Amino acid sequence: MTRPTARVLALLEILQGGGTRTAADLARRLDVDERTVRRYVQHLVDLDVPVRADRGRHGGFRLAPGYRMPPLMLTDDEALAVVLGLVAADRTGLVPSSGAAVAGATAKIRRVLPQRLGGRLDALLDTAGFTAPRSPAAAETDVLLAVAEAARSGRAVAVTHRSADGRRSEHTLHPYALTAHSGRWYVTGADPAAGAERTFRLDRIETVEPLTTTFDVPDAVDPGERLLTALATAPRRHRVSVLVEADVQHLRRRVPQGLAAVEPLPGSRVRLRLQVEELEWVPSLLAWIDRPFVIEEPAALTEHVHALVRRLTESADRGNA
Repeated sequence: MTRPTARVLALLEILQGGGTRTAADLARRLDVDERTVRRYVQHLVDLDVPVRADRGRHGGFRLAPGYRMPPLMLTDDEALAVVLGLVAADRTGLVPSSGAAVAGATAKIRRVLPQRLGGRLDALLDTAGFTAPRSPAAAETDVLLAVAEAARSGRAVAVTHRSADGRRSEHTLHPYALTAHSGRWYVTGADPAAGAERTFRLDRIETVEPLTTTFDVPDAVDPGERLLTALATAPRRHRVSVLVEADVQHLRRRVPQGLAAVEPLPGSRVRLRLQVEELEWVPSLLAWIDRPFVIEEPAALTEHVHALVRRLTESADRGNA
């Protein structure tokens, strides 16, 4: 929190906690000097916030008795959308850094809602449950906002990235867009040094430094499609390619997003491409697709398909014995 406006709002939040606060205490909590605190107090007064200054040994600043922020005039639908949006974003890992930010924002909104509506929202939050676990991967606020700003303005950034095994590397990135997928934020863009597009998880980016270099985003960039293709084709132990007699819509209904890249071909065929660590589960995916197919690579996948057929046949026959 470095901007004066943010600190003025932080001052108001402290004073709303009640009691008289000395200039020294406020200066310490806001990380400014006492003269700056007095200037922030004047900003609040100029906004018609009734801040009282008590002089003397035990003096300080406080809000006038009975002052409350005016109610936030939201309809039931609007209030539900705001509060549940905050809670859902926190649960899915899309809120940067700390869940305390969601708790604080929710408490502030709740405090200024009319009593009837606030009580109904309390009932919902007290009884609502989630089947999905909380995502552990949350990007840092500064990283998320810095990359978003660079993508919007078309400016390159220097990033420090930490891989899954803890190795750090530095890259110059031309960020095209941010995409949220499965509880994580990703950035897709060009890496000029590598001469290729790259995709990074934002929770693995440790530092972001803006550069003066500008760039143009290629035409017809679909951030979601680029991310899903990048996830599906990331290098792994086995590269799989299968020709399937089906239309693209059927494949996209049957294949989870980000699992495989779907390439339309002339006629009623598509090429399914994916990278996997183990081949054993791929025949189950092909069976679920439920369309004729031809394995292009690897040859070892053919035996795994035959092995699945044998296991299914033996199990089915066992039931009829």
